[in-house]
Amino acid sequence: MAESSGRRDHHVRGAEIARRILAGHPPEFVEAVAHAIEAHRFRAEPPPRTLEAQCLSDADKLDAIGAVGIARVFAYAGARGTALWRRPWRAIATDGGDAVASPQALGSHYTPVHEFVFKLNRIPQQLYTATARAIAAERQAFMVAFFDRLDKEMTGER
Repeated sequence: MAESSGRRDHHVRGAEIARRILAGHPPEFVEAVAHAIEAHRFRAEPPPRTLEAQCLSDADKLDAIGAVGIARVFAYAGARGTALWRRPWRAIATDGGDAVASPQALGSHYTPVHEFVFKLNRIPQQLYTATARAIAAERQAFMVAFFDRLDKEMTGER
């Protein structure tokens, strides 16, 4: 879903704050912490270079999926008055029109189902650690089951 500019650059601002807070500590430690913060974003550079940065990146992504991730995208859509459902997720995932559309291009037609297809369902492929991938597999299975069930209820299937 669309983000405010403050949210888009929170990783950069967070790293700057960490550098100020950690001033006086060994520079390599300060930069390692700052790098982990800068590298945790889903759609931002730089990629995480250290295990610590990969763990923070994975934790941030895991927080966006599963039951909490689903709740978050529906809360976001509800707060903005957008539709909660328009089409089955598998149709969106395979349809040439929606599949290439961005949240901005779809505007109010972008639903939590689109967010699942275009972001949440792809997060497990972006993880670095085996532990995160194992946690993500369980959460992804839950999300698929949830959106399959939502589609059945919305289309009147049993």
